[in-house]
Amino acid sequence: MSERPARGGRHPARRLALQTLFEIDFNRADPKETWQRGAFRAGLTDEASAFAWDLVEGVLKHRKELDTEIAQLAPEFPIDQMARIDRNVLRIALFELRVSGDAPAGVVIDEAVELAKMFGSEASPKFVNGVLATAVGGPKERSG
Repeated sequence: MSERPARGGRHPARRLALQTLFEIDFNRADPKETWQRGAFRAGLTDEASAFAWDLVEGVLKHRKELDTEIAQLAPEFPIDQMARIDRNVLRIALFELRVSGDAPAGVVIDEAVELAKMFGSEASPKFVNGVLATAVGGPKERSG
């Protein structure tokens, strides 16, 4: 039996980053160990695995600022009461939009919505899309 080929690409890397951040959020696991175990299980290429780690490390480093922005973008959903999956999908996307900035906003939003569909609740994709659309378009001003 032959080994399956390593998986490359940013989509599986984002999925691994989300799973790693979720696990860290849930049980305060060691980030590097959690990521390594996930990368091994997912069979990612070195490049995809490194991209996933960059996302995990970046989100952890900038978590306070990311959470502050999420709280401003979705004030009706307190960050500490938000579903862990949704919160981490938003953290990854906002990190990519605000800090790493090497992917177009549309791609980042599409990927975040896909992750929300895959791992979140039925309402997650619409919620994630709405928050990120607001982030990209800026807050809507209401005349009044």
